[in-house]
Amino acid sequence: MKLGSLNQGGRDGSLVVISDDLTRVAPAGDVAGTLCQAIETWEQTAPALAELQARLNAGSAPGTFAFDARVMASPLPRAFQWLDGSAYVNHVELVRKARGVELPPSFWADPLMYQGGSDRFLAPCDPIRVASQDWGIDFEGEVAVIVDDVPLGASVAAAAGHIKLVMLVNDVSLRGLIPAELAKGFGFVHGKPPTAFAPAAVTPEALGEAWDGGKLHLPLLSSLNGERVGWTEAGIDMIFDFPTLIAHAAKTRPLSAGTIIGSGTVSNADQQHGYSCIAEIRMIETIADGIPITPFMGFGDRVRLEILDKAGRSVFGAIEQVVEPI
Repeated sequence: MKLGSLNQGGRDGSLVVISDDLTRVAPAGDVAGTLCQAIETWEQTAPALAELQARLNAGSAPGTFAFDARVMASPLPRAFQWLDGSAYVNHVELVRKARGVELPPSFWADPLMYQGGSDRFLAPCDPIRVASQDWGIDFEGEVAVIVDDVPLGASVAAAAGHIKLVMLVNDVSLRGLIPAELAKGFGFVHGKPPTAFAPAAVTPEALGEAWDGGKLHLPLLSSLNGERVGWTEAGIDMIFDFPTLIAHAAKTRPLSAGTIIGSGTVSNADQQHGYSCIAEIRMIETIADGIPITPFMGFGDRVRLEILDKAGRSVFGAIEQVVEPI
């Protein structure tokens, strides 16, 4: 099942179901007004939404119209909580190696995670708006999941059952602002502007064999100004799967339905797959030559992120954004 939100009807959008081939959309307001409401009542709403999507796929759903990513919001235009991990330790290792700092052994056993802003997410075609292109504007291709209510202290095994939807993410970063913030010892604020999500949120069951219960085994395609940057494999080198990240987040707090958990930048140790962010390219350049050459994004640059299934069909729809000044 594929769900999304139209960019209308209020801050939380209007819930729709999307056909498997991402060509048609049907309003789902008779089942739940918003995706947030659907997640909060998932046991009741999921069967009705699945039935509506089956009718949409068969061409018999009422009120259908053509899918257009430009009128879609993020599946959850805002959420009660957005927690982003760093499950691909290769990414963290490269960052530290480029700075000449050894990676602590604990990073391979205990996930990194930060709490990002969740009061407003960017739609898949919204611009990335910043005040200065000197702030080190970067994209970060990630996978994320939406959970229902997760109890405090949930085990890894129990956490797997709370995953209801899977999404594609552009976790925009302002690399030039992050070092000074981290030096204060308190985490990101300015370095993490609003995050963008692809238009469709997909149930794990609909992903078929590409979903193993904790990881998505498909390539994440990244391009900048039409040039391919990465085709990183999301299922490879993910040291901490989503159940592990969820259990980590729930160690000291329950997670409300609609909480989003991110994987962190998809990163492969085998560099033949390219990269899911500019920072990694610059790290490789620094390690090899002592200085980065590739620039971060500037005004007018366009980034596109997408995941295709084995038949070459888009799974979540694409994120396509241009960088603009405020």
